Amino acid sequence: MKPAAASGQSKLKPVWIVAGAVALVAALGLFFATGQGQGPVQAQAQAQSQALIQLPETLYAQAPKATPALLGAPTEKATFAGGCFWCVEADFDKVKGVLSTTSGYIGGTVANPSYEQVVTKTTGHAEAVEIVFDPRQVSYAALLEYFWRTIDPTTLDRQFCDAGSPYRTAIFTHGPAQAAAAQASLDALQKSKPFAEPVVTTLQAASDFYLAEDYHQDYYKKSPVRYQYYRASCGRDQRLKQLWGGKDK
Repeated sequence: MKPAAASGQSKLKPVWIVAGAVALVAALGLFFATGQGQGPVQAQAQAQSQALIQLPETLYAQAPKATPALLGAPTEKATFAGGCFWCVEADFDKVKGVLSTTSGYIGGTVANPSYEQVVTKTTGHAEAVEIVFDPRQVSYAALLEYFWRTIDPTTLDRQFCDAGSPYRTAIFTHGPAQAAAAQASLDALQKSKPFAEPVVTTLQAASDFYLAEDYHQDYYKKSPVRYQYYRASCGRDQRLKQLWGGKDK
């Protein structure tokens, strides 16, 4: 009879185990549903969820730069060529009110050019950055003023260690209002510049802007060591300090 009894026990054990597990799960569900036994992670997640529901402005304040555009806030666009677009992106990402920066090519004669084509200096394109900004936080005039002090406007078809037409400096304007503001800014600079050399930066209406390859976007974030080495060895900040005074970028 022992074999039969043993067989009966082996069949009953899984039933009791399953029943016990179900009861334990139910108890834990009630325990956490009533808010008891929450660890720091669960409590923090719940608090953050409630804050987002009760305070929508918290989402706005902590969201990525592009959020105001998604929420329907007014935005404007500026396009600047200031030599290597890695550096222009890095400089303008520091500005409050700048929502996004995108590296690309503008001012040329070939549609959708590649980097390899642009650097041959035969397509007519300049490396440039398209900036989306919130005019409630920063004006176009303020961006122009900042732009001047991030470039060397005295060199033709060159910025620092990069030579050739793709590295020229230019302001590509979007509409008559920007064209007038850019001209006024240039005129003011000509009168107040702290250096003797003439300003050779050009002003022109924006044409088609073509996005640069993915590896160029946010390069200073993706490859910070290589970026800092390039920027330092190129002498960009040293020349800017020489031209404009003040601290290095």
